[in-house]
Amino acid sequence: MKKTLALALAASTALSTGAFAQEITEFRIGILGGENAQDRMNSYQCLADFTTEALGVETKLFAPADYNGVIQGLLGGTIDMAWLGASSYAATFLQDPDAVEPVLIKVNLDGSVGYHSIGFARVDSGVTSLDDMQGKVFGFGDPNSTSGYLIPSIEIPQYKDGITMESGEYFGEVKFTGGHEQTIVAVNNGDIDGGVTWADGQGNWEDGYNSGALRKAVDAGLVDMNDMVQIWKSNVIPEGPVVLRQALPDDVKATMVALVDGLYEADPECAYGVAAGDTLGFQPVTHAMYESIVAARQSVIGN
Repeated sequence: MKKTLALALAASTALSTGAFAQEITEFRIGILGGENAQDRMNSYQCLADFTTEALGVETKLFAPADYNGVIQGLLGGTIDMAWLGASSYAATFLQDPDAVEPVLIKVNLDGSVGYHSIGFARVDSGVTSLDDMQGKVFGFGDPNSTSGYLIPSIEIPQYKDGITMESGEYFGEVKFTGGHEQTIVAVNNGDIDGGVTWADGQGNWEDGYNSGALRKAVDAGLVDMNDMVQIWKSNVIPEGPVVLRQALPDDVKATMVALVDGLYEADPECAYGVAAGDTLGFQPVTHAMYESIVAARQSVIGN
């Protein structure tokens, strides 16, 4: 590792790994969907290694097939930490406000802490805006995704009278693909005509912007952005929080906050993988950032 981040943390907190071992026997990190499970695990392995060194216990990574797998793991106490989307955090909070606490938020290269839901299609489809999507197949990622469902389901109907999220009303068919990567691949392959995913909206389109699912897809060689066209862009959405299970020992929580907060300075390559692209790292956040998302989810989905 480029710096022995975990050892520095242990020294700064004056706590030994043995103290942690007496309180917890392992630490479990959940990873939301967005790309295939093995790629998600690979991106987070460096964080797992840092965590094992910092806490002195085995760190396990979990990459469930859908967002709800991480949500239920946090609610059930089988996952200790995760980087959630805002809607997934809202879902967790609405089911049990004492289950997790938001502690950190990703920072973009310009210092902002927001991102966008991006609607896109293939250039050769002839679709250039949502006006061209009438009667065509439109793809969402996951019902618990902020950019892949919640925000589009609110903002896209505001774009034009008559647009709904029901198949056969404006769109010929509305499909859930299962995740951001699946949506990108489905559009690229022509299986659906258009879809939504997430990106910070900064940098160059041909790079998949600076961070987000499009950037990860470009890095993985899954898509050439020159074959794609942006057809819609949401208002700014607050980045989802890194959350910790509230029942964890306070010293464990403090160490993990310091570890993730210092990840970019310690190992920019690791931070790139964890944050899905270029970033300045993470900064503290509280529940107040997500009150509007909680309200939106409650009104649209219920919980």
